Amino acid sequence: MNKTRITPTLHDVAAKAGVSTATVSRCLNFPDRVTERTRNKVMAAVKVLGYSPNFGAKVMAARRTNTIGAIIPTMENAIFARGLQAFQEELRQHGFTMLVASTSYSADIEAEQIRALVGRGADALLLIGHDRDPDIYEFLETQGVPSLVTWAFDPNETRPSVGFDNRAAMQSMATEVLRLGHKKVALISAMTARNDRALERCKGIQDAMVLAGQPTEDLKIIETPYGIEEGADAFKLLMQAPEKPTAVFCGNDVLAVGALRQARDMGIRVPDDVSIIGFDDIELAQIAYPPLTTVHVPHREMGQRAAIALAAMVTDGVPLKSIELSTHPVFRGTLGPVCAK
Repeated sequence: MNKTRITPTLHDVAAKAGVSTATVSRCLNFPDRVTERTRNKVMAAVKVLGYSPNFGAKVMAARRTNTIGAIIPTMENAIFARGLQAFQEELRQHGFTMLVASTSYSADIEAEQIRALVGRGADALLLIGHDRDPDIYEFLETQGVPSLVTWAFDPNETRPSVGFDNRAAMQSMATEVLRLGHKKVALISAMTARNDRALERCKGIQDAMVLAGQPTEDLKIIETPYGIEEGADAFKLLMQAPEKPTAVFCGNDVLAVGALRQARDMGIRVPDDVSIIGFDDIELAQIAYPPLTTVHVPHREMGQRAAIALAAMVTDGVPLKSIELSTHPVFRGTLGPVCAK
């Protein structure tokens, strides 16, 4: 009588060794990243069960390549660098490789890159922000490729994200700025079309103005691509207007540093003549002169937790869940009260 031999699986090895499947995968692919005790347990279970990983068949059957794509808006400045570094480091601990692409803030380029990465076998994708064509999400669902949004959190969104509430973060900072007596305020923002992060930050300032009893139409807004030169040019336009703002919010620290440089070139004192506020709290904010008041974003924690979630989803099928991270204002040398003149 012939008996059908049941081929042991990765889950069988994990159960036998008393560890997770991610640990088994890490032990087989990167044995130097697990402790000797754990490695011995796993390899003993492999031997007892007669488990033999067939990596070629595994990729073909499960469409697994152990790669995860990250598509970011830009590589030209440090806005996303810290979060992506943490994302890559954590992925490596789970046996995954990161593939990164940049969209230059173009929805069309992002769509092309998403399709290209899926075509190259990416097991999952990290995306920035929620706002994109629904056809893209439908394509990912059809292809069976999970995606996780970062740098944004919206309790009304059904798609999972690991990020922060941009609107609430900017409102918290704006409330403090208005409390110092600033009524003539302006915003140098990224383009808000298909950029929910920039749009929500703008709304956060307007929320604070409403609560302070100030008309939101008083907020002067200049939209511009992210960059030091762009921040400088926008600030120059604001300060050449007949009615100059006493506080200028910037959509990120890069724009704010550009504004700071332009203020210095124009002989405008910060914060005596005008306050300048950034967003992100990248290293550039600390070395700027004066040091930049900004909103601290937990970039490294965001990248790390996104990597853990995607690795667990791909390896063990753990459903993706939204995680909200906290932000807070950081007060440095570029914010002060309105000077009496």
